[in-house]
Amino acid sequence: MLDFKQKLENYALLAVKVGVNIQPGQTLVVNADIAAAELVRLVVRKAYEAGAKLVKVNYSDEYVTRTRYDLAPAESFLEPPTWQANELEDLARKGAAFLTIISADPDLLKGVEAGRIADHMRTVRQAQAPYREMMMSNQVSWSGVAFPSPSWAAKVFPDVAPEAQVEHLWDAIFKAVRADLEDPLAAWSSHLDGLRQRCELLNAKKYRKLHYTAAGTDLTVELPEGHIWCQAGAVNGKGVPFLANIPTEEVFTAPLKTGANGKVSSTKPLSYGGNIIDRFTLTLENGKVTDFSAEVGQEALSSLVAMDEGAAFFGEVALVPYHSPISESGILFYTTLFDENASCHIALGAAYAFTLQDGIHMTREQLDAKGMNHSLTHVDFMMGSADMNIDGITDDGTAEPIFRSGDWA
Repeated sequence: MLDFKQKLENYALLAVKVGVNIQPGQTLVVNADIAAAELVRLVVRKAYEAGAKLVKVNYSDEYVTRTRYDLAPAESFLEPPTWQANELEDLARKGAAFLTIISADPDLLKGVEAGRIADHMRTVRQAQAPYREMMMSNQVSWSGVAFPSPSWAAKVFPDVAPEAQVEHLWDAIFKAVRADLEDPLAAWSSHLDGLRQRCELLNAKKYRKLHYTAAGTDLTVELPEGHIWCQAGAVNGKGVPFLANIPTEEVFTAPLKTGANGKVSSTKPLSYGGNIIDRFTLTLENGKVTDFSAEVGQEALSSLVAMDEGAAFFGEVALVPYHSPISESGILFYTTLFDENASCHIALGAAYAFTLQDGIHMTREQLDAKGMNHSLTHVDFMMGSADMNIDGITDDGTAEPIFRSGDWA
């Protein structure tokens, strides 16, 4: 059994060597809440030990963020952070790697007017569009990990004594990311090999459509010609491998923008913009969300779908078996980084260019012509369940089982 210090060292090593896979002479940008300083400091040390030229840390603060939403004038959320966006774009063009350490309270912005949140997110993403496009096409290395803040831990483990909640969340995170193993690097190498094999099987099939059926879901999603099934292990523009998020259990591809029809229901809460959206259903015609309802977070869901024209279309379909390790833990993490790896999921918003053959070399107009969705946002929501069946439909209309009762068929 490893002690806490050894597990934390393993976690920082995974973030640096497997996540962003920092290279000698490279700059690393770390974005984190100030609550995650303990992990940030370890990451900084591991990065310099691996040969990083510079590690730049950008701290945020939950209290400062919430106070701004409560007290700042409305017009401040329409002012683009051009200085920050220009810096990110410049660093990306110079080959920096980007690591995000999440730890925010899922209910951080509960009660804040949805319009203020939507205005801020839209303004920031418009300013950062060039940087985000480099990320979405894997031109740069990027990754995400998590750090358990007290507010987040209390949300995940409300029935645990307050003084033990963070410890419980740490244990769950360490297990999910394999940091509790003696050789986590070898464990991740083996795990990613398994995901690559799944991708190879699906890519050989070249399915034309996917048909999902489960309680509350009857959805057909057409796939574009030349689509590629991928996993989170990727290669950047310089040929360096990296892992976009830790943990990961998914294989995914892009849907045809206009090819989704039917109804899909969520199976886990979605943490979005500091609010929880739960028990929601989307109805789609020719790819576009035409109707939606949520028992919790209707206003937040409405602002998400209305973020821009592309936010009402899908940009990703991902397959995760119901009996994946995170699902079997029985823990609801209230953050997409973990919950999406316990359930099949679909993303509203932008498609990843690398999920289309030669997509990373295409212009925006060429990607649009191929049916790849474009948006300022990309938000995964969980819709997999133990009763989900998924069929792959071939060009001649033959239906082949991919999932039965929530697992690979």
